[in-house]
Amino acid sequence: MAPAPELADPVLTRIVEEDKVPWYKKKNLRMMYIFMFPACMGIEMTTGFDGQIVNTAQIVPSWQKFFGSPTGKILATGPQYAVEPNLKGFLGASYNLGSILALPFVPLINDRFGRRWSIMTGSLISVVGAIMQGFSNGSAMYIVARILLGFGFPFCVIAGSSMLGELGYPKERPFLGSLFNSSYFLGQIIAAAVGLGTVTIPNDWGWRIPSLLQIFPAMLQIVFIFFLPESPRYLISKDRYDEAFDILVKYHAEGDRDSVFVKAEMAQIEATIKIELESAKQSWMDLFRTSGMRHRLLVSAFLGLFTQWSGNTLISFYLNDILNLIGITDSVVKSKINVGISCWALLAAVSCALISSRYPRRRMYLTCACSLICCYIAWTISMERYMTTKKEAAAILTLIFIFLYSPCYDIAYNALTYTYLVELWPYAERSRGIAWFQFFGKAAGFFATYVNPIGLAAIAWKFLLVYVCWLAFEIVFIYFTFPETHGRTLEELSFLFEGKDNANRVAIAVEKEIDEEVHVEHAAEVAHIDEKQAPKSDV
Repeated sequence: MAPAPELADPVLTRIVEEDKVPWYKKKNLRMMYIFMFPACMGIEMTTGFDGQIVNTAQIVPSWQKFFGSPTGKILATGPQYAVEPNLKGFLGASYNLGSILALPFVPLINDRFGRRWSIMTGSLISVVGAIMQGFSNGSAMYIVARILLGFGFPFCVIAGSSMLGELGYPKERPFLGSLFNSSYFLGQIIAAAVGLGTVTIPNDWGWRIPSLLQIFPAMLQIVFIFFLPESPRYLISKDRYDEAFDILVKYHAEGDRDSVFVKAEMAQIEATIKIELESAKQSWMDLFRTSGMRHRLLVSAFLGLFTQWSGNTLISFYLNDILNLIGITDSVVKSKINVGISCWALLAAVSCALISSRYPRRRMYLTCACSLICCYIAWTISMERYMTTKKEAAAILTLIFIFLYSPCYDIAYNALTYTYLVELWPYAERSRGIAWFQFFGKAAGFFATYVNPIGLAAIAWKFLLVYVCWLAFEIVFIYFTFPETHGRTLEELSFLFEGKDNANRVAIAVEKEIDEEVHVEHAAEVAHIDEKQAPKSDV
């Protein structure tokens, strides 16, 4: 079992718990959250849209014809075409390859120019990639376009997930992080719905139109990102204290410059970042210097692997191949199933986001992994039964387990991943820490996306047993290594593995600020009472 971290007294957390006013009754905070949705929370729409585009395009006969070759079979609609498994795998995996190539550069932009400019940079790159993909003249241009799309994504996702945690009010921060990944399924639904409308187009526009519409999520970020303020923690790290204080006052205290909470929060952030920067050179080597940082690296790396190697890429990218294996071959029926799975996945993701962030992180991750292995075992058995007996009931059962997979995955891997990463990493190393997670996640995604069609083509249902074994390992790893981060502010978690000394220094700074405010208020009350009790002189 992971050792319990030593944390200081949660002074600020107690103040937050005393605030009973809901966010929707706070005008400034409410407006910020409204703009956060398209500018930050909508970032994962890009990945959801892309994953669904790969599914949607494969269902369209003109895509198979454009990138494939005749199989020799004649269907009711004409000759059948199929894309060679290795090429199909690389066409899908090239997006993740682009993301891997971008990761060394993301912290440089994120930490030097701020969260907003990082999101803008990634969004502009994604727009160029989407245009190239829609007008591809062959597999080479299509692959380059998808690499560009993938290259832009980490700039957005690392900055966006950080902004949600760093701008959000502490009471709503876990929920914002949980909702972040839910927009993935919104992107899926839009792409699946578009595919349902274009699947019957007999020419190349059947797959070019959905490809071009990948511009949409990136344009949302370009339009709305500068309606949001910059991260106060980024501003404080650049010695822009007045700007940071003004932002905290406006959004966390609704304009009250005398707010005890904001002054304590400012003191906590300042003290934490000062201590972090004392020992950090803000380089990649900082991640390997201490045992605490190495523990964070280990957890982040395997969390990246778990989010991509838990069997989800089979549904996200190769639903078409799975449906073929269980006897569903009609492209319109496949498109309708695709839309249904996407809508169900969004409902499951939002429901889990509303629930999961309220509970301890370790408990939810263990629940997630245990439910996934149960689902995958049942899915494997039903698929084997269909392929052996050809009974329709087994095919229907397989579809049911594919639908059940979504809530099992969403319990933690979707609902908590970015919330957990933002809590796990201190500010000074947050960009590099999430980039490290992205590297392993995208590398795992690249491998899985490339290997899945080859594995399904070679050994069919037996390929699912690989995921069953891996899920068993996930349960063991989570139990022994994942630390608990639930119920604290980001600064209270900054020294999660470093002992209580630094954490106590921050807590003392916060308590000092609170005591000073209380003393000032008390002095003002005494002066007011003395003034009222003083005898009035006759004029």
